Amino acid sequence: MKDAKWTWRGVSLISALATLLLIAGFVYAVGDIINPQGEALTGSLPQATTAPEAAAADELKILALGDSLAKGTGDNSGSGFVRRALDGLTQGGAKAGLLGNMGINGLTTAGLQTKLQEEGVQYALRQANVVLVSIGGNDLFRGSDILGNGTGVQAGEAAGTAELPADNAEGSASTVQPTGVLDGKSDTLVTSTPKPNEDELTPEALLSALPEAAKRLGEILETIAEINPQAQVYYVGLYNPFGDIEDLLVPGNQAVTAWNNAAMDIINTHSSMTLVPTFDLFNRHLDKYLSSDHFHPNGDGYQRISERIVQAIR
Repeated sequence: MKDAKWTWRGVSLISALATLLLIAGFVYAVGDIINPQGEALTGSLPQATTAPEAAAADELKILALGDSLAKGTGDNSGSGFVRRALDGLTQGGAKAGLLGNMGINGLTTAGLQTKLQEEGVQYALRQANVVLVSIGGNDLFRGSDILGNGTGVQAGEAAGTAELPADNAEGSASTVQPTGVLDGKSDTLVTSTPKPNEDELTPEALLSALPEAAKRLGEILETIAEINPQAQVYYVGLYNPFGDIEDLLVPGNQAVTAWNNAAMDIINTHSSMTLVPTFDLFNRHLDKYLSSDHFHPNGDGYQRISERIVQAIR
């Protein structure tokens, strides 16, 4: 009997302690719910990681590809439309940086196709989210031999010079002389005036380079999109630098318009691509916006192009 008595007392004591422990645990749990402590709040609000990602997404990383216009030839400041567009974007409050300017004097669509196969160019493209492309002028004008076919352009008519410059295929600037001979006395170039219907410049002759060059342009834009599908591509359209030369006004305008229309047809199939028009900027304003070589823009011309680019990006 005595043993049974102590047994029941022990059971009662253990039951009482268990009850007190349950009550204490319940009270603690209620208090923790009402007044949470520790890391529960910080673990549910990860603001620290989202802010840097948003800032990076807003940064414009610009890469320029193409010919002497992309390089900025003709601009005495050396800025061209690339640096001027970058300045315009940053002054407007955007965060932008230039990854590189890969513009090369004399580059054609065929040359740019080759450049796009280079590992370094592809690496730069993958880092960019804005790609500026200028190409086609050398194909269109040199392909039709516009600068050397004896179209009746007299010495001095083009910006007061006897030579009309163009870019050579090796990547440096050169001058292509109109058809003519040296007079033997002063070594002055005397151009020949074509006879009627002889060496006449026709829209068909000027457009001869268009089909194959436009095809290569399409392949170039497709390649850029394949290398970096996320990048926004801005193609700078062509203008007619010879619009103030009577014999070259109409065929030149027709050729440039056909080229820009072909480029637009290609670009319209890509939501990430935009054509930046320049034809209207230079038409009837060549004296204001062309450099002394009568082919490339001057600083003011590049400024107008850059303003169009900034408008398109924004």
